Amino acid sequence: MAASLFWIAIITAIYLVMILCLGYLGYKKTKAAEDYLVAGRNAHPVVIALSYGATFISTSAIVGFGGQAANLGMGLIWLTVFNIGVGILLAFVIFGKKTREVGSRLKAITFPDLMGKVYSSQFMQVVSGLVIIVGMPLYTAAVLIGGAQFIKETLGISYSVSLIGFAIIVAIYVIFGGLIAVMYTDAVQGAIMLVGMTFLLIFTYVILGGVEAAHTALTNMANLVPAKLAEQGMNGWTVMPDLGSPIWFTLVTTLVLGVGIGVLAQPQLVVRFMTAKDNRSLNRAVLVGGPFILMMTGVAFTVGALTNVYFYQAKGTLAVAAAGGNVDSVIPLFINLATPDWFTVLFMVTLLAAAMSTLSSLFHTMGTALICDLWGRGRECALSLKANQAGVLIMIIISLIVAFLMPGSIIALATAMFMGLCASAFLPVFAVAVYCKKPDPLAAKVSLVVGAVVWFVWALFVNAKYAAVFGLSTAVLGTTSVLTYPWNAMDPIIIGLPLSALTILILQARSGMRKESTPA
Repeated sequence: MAASLFWIAIITAIYLVMILCLGYLGYKKTKAAEDYLVAGRNAHPVVIALSYGATFISTSAIVGFGGQAANLGMGLIWLTVFNIGVGILLAFVIFGKKTREVGSRLKAITFPDLMGKVYSSQFMQVVSGLVIIVGMPLYTAAVLIGGAQFIKETLGISYSVSLIGFAIIVAIYVIFGGLIAVMYTDAVQGAIMLVGMTFLLIFTYVILGGVEAAHTALTNMANLVPAKLAEQGMNGWTVMPDLGSPIWFTLVTTLVLGVGIGVLAQPQLVVRFMTAKDNRSLNRAVLVGGPFILMMTGVAFTVGALTNVYFYQAKGTLAVAAAGGNVDSVIPLFINLATPDWFTVLFMVTLLAAAMSTLSSLFHTMGTALICDLWGRGRECALSLKANQAGVLIMIIISLIVAFLMPGSIIALATAMFMGLCASAFLPVFAVAVYCKKPDPLAAKVSLVVGAVVWFVWALFVNAKYAAVFGLSTAVLGTTSVLTYPWNAMDPIIIGLPLSALTILILQARSGMRKESTPA
């Protein structure tokens, strides 16, 4: 163990020195606010692709969703399909190019700033910033927890020390290096993640006797589905749950649709489009981003489900039971028990890379939203490097507090929460902003409010899983959900996004008709 800890310390130290050096390089290249906020609008296509992918794929995807795959099965592979088709192809080709063009023309520096300038509305900028500041700490805390869980399992140190130390390391290069440092480190971390996940897939199949043997064994374990999950519609780990069952609603509406669609309107990802020099750069980025997302999510979901075979053969129990009922501990436990020590070290660096690449972008997005879009909007102080660095630090502290308050088995759920909120509140107004020649400010304001309010009401008082986490409905009304099944199983995105989209379409159409009927 001593030798193992020695090599863990050495390799981790080398990795951290490399990341901090890249952060320093970003610091040296950050001369103006535009460098800190949008990387000088001159990022290389490969850097954009790897930064986008590494920002999107975090410990939430690997640890949180990998654990959910161990619990609910390979139906999560549908999320990989959505991630590539929607998160890469649709995002870059349909939204990315127009976002870059509009952002460059308007000199937008943040997502809320883009909304404010397109709609000529401070309301849009402020409310967009508020949604980020209120909702993003949930996702940020989930990513922090994923990294801290693995550090705790691997190094044997306390969870609190893991969480705080992890946040401090990321904070150093984000605060000083800005988005240039974030994208440089993201690109390197993305490459590390690709190597680590490739080895993980190979090791898993070797441990379980090959591809066919592993999947056959998992299929044959269908009779071992826990009674509680079977009652909710689960039929095994290699087949979809019963259509319309509680498990189906969780898998499809919350995890697949919530994250698969929500990725389109992620503020920290939209900013990546505004760093591109031209549209050709975005086209080239797709060729790197697609395979990267396939490997990251596809491997995590496949290995997560297959951990059941390993734990049943080695321990006589299912993966979640072996992890003490905490789905967020399944992947860390599997890596530490089933793989060689050297791979445990490699995978710890992989998870550090996954978490740090996402955290750096989230911290940067929240900090700039706080300073540029709320505190200093329209004033010169909004572009102050020191003010934005202070904003990042404040949001890091808030995210740490949220992480300490979160319950277990929360990583995937918290991720789906934030992405669903972004889709409901931002996606319709974002689509109209980049594609409509004369976007109507009133339509956008009402749509943004409808999407955000409906999402929050449904999450706090209707969706049973979300409401149980927040506890507000129970405290105020004495019941977890005010509606019965199937409504209490539906994700808020299923209600909030259509209402938000209908709102802006109807009001935008009415605005167009009024303008046409007005005499010249």
